[in-house]
Amino acid sequence: MLLDVIRIAGGLIALIYAADRLAKSAVRISRAFGVSVIFIGAVVVGFGTSVPEFVVSALAALEGELDLAVSNVVSSNISNVTLVLGAAALFTPIVARRRVIKREGALMFASVAVLAAVLANGWLDAWEGFLLLILLGVAIWLMVRWSSSDPGPVFESLDDEGDSVDAGSTTGIDVWRKKVGKEILVGVGALIVTIIAADFLLDGVLSVGAQLGLSTLFLGLVTGVGTSLPELAAGIAAARNREPGLVLGNVLGSNIFNSLGVIGLAAILGPGELYDITIPLLAIMVGTVFVAGVFAFSGRRITRTEGVILLTGFVAFAVYAFI
Repeated sequence: MLLDVIRIAGGLIALIYAADRLAKSAVRISRAFGVSVIFIGAVVVGFGTSVPEFVVSALAALEGELDLAVSNVVSSNISNVTLVLGAAALFTPIVARRRVIKREGALMFASVAVLAAVLANGWLDAWEGFLLLILLGVAIWLMVRWSSSDPGPVFESLDDEGDSVDAGSTTGIDVWRKKVGKEILVGVGALIVTIIAADFLLDGVLSVGAQLGLSTLFLGLVTGVGTSLPELAAGIAAARNREPGLVLGNVLGSNIFNSLGVIGLAAILGPGELYDITIPLLAIMVGTVFVAGVFAFSGRRITRTEGVILLTGFVAFAVYAFI
């Protein structure tokens, strides 16, 4: 038990630090190339921080634990829109442009709704997994296309101190390339550390949960929250750096990848019957995503008060899973 506590503490500390650095690199790279921060948050940070869900669900499906694999994703989706957005909103209101909500937000909601429809019959087939992966490819293509129409500079200096770089000169181009290359390497390293730290933390939490004899649904909540910790840490880090677009993009991308990519692979690796995935659970997932969308769309931002409401929703879900 002591070793598990050490894993949890060490993993959490490393996770927070690495995710903070990942968020900074993502913002700097997006500014350097003039790419939409929403796109960087969704594709780079959002998909990247979903790797723990990807690994956990794939391994669970291979071992014949399809219920745990699916419960992990459902809980992670719920945690992303309640815990992650709610906690980030406490640091700074999450400003959301209507165009983003209509495009990426609608795409995320559609992905979650498709997942719920696929799971509603209590069975997951391999062909459904292939279909979900195809839809993931379509979602990525759409986000790439949308990002190209977002306004932004061709590139900006990565210097936090504000020193200008003359991109027209040979020296300026060399300096710019070195800075971008450095940020990409640091960002990749931070992402790797984030994933490893999440794995350590998750192992410790699961071991404690197993010793206490918790149910499959509650273990799914534990793994879902555990694998959402990279999103949580990255979201809080982005909020602290006043980058609400990165927070929103992180959640949107993560839920899209979870719903289409993670479950798609799990269905291919271990198709079968679902025993613990109920209609009420799926309704909670779709409902929380819808409520978060209403908050973001109505006032073009998620306020601190709405963040508290989302966090309260997360606590209510945790109680439901435990009971």
